[in-house]
Amino acid sequence: MTVRVLYFSWLRERIGVPSESIETDAVRVNDLLNELREKGERYKLAFTQTTSICVAIDQELGDMDSDITNAEEIAFFPPMTGG
Repeated sequence: MTVRVLYFSWLRERIGVPSESIETDAVRVNDLLNELREKGERYKLAFTQTTSICVAIDQELGDMDSDITNAEEIAFFPPMTGG
């Protein structure tokens, strides 16, 4: 399947692109992260500490074990705080 992956904040800076379309066989977010890490050093650096990364699947908050088999869009972003 093809999925659009979006990167925000420091993830975008480390990876170097705001978004990309990826062909994947991933079933869960963790599977996709493993595939992304294999794309190169920029991805490995961006996704070394997944506890500091949030994920949205088709604009719904998810977690690293969320199913993505029917997803069209996956967004990775750091936790946000307000004030």
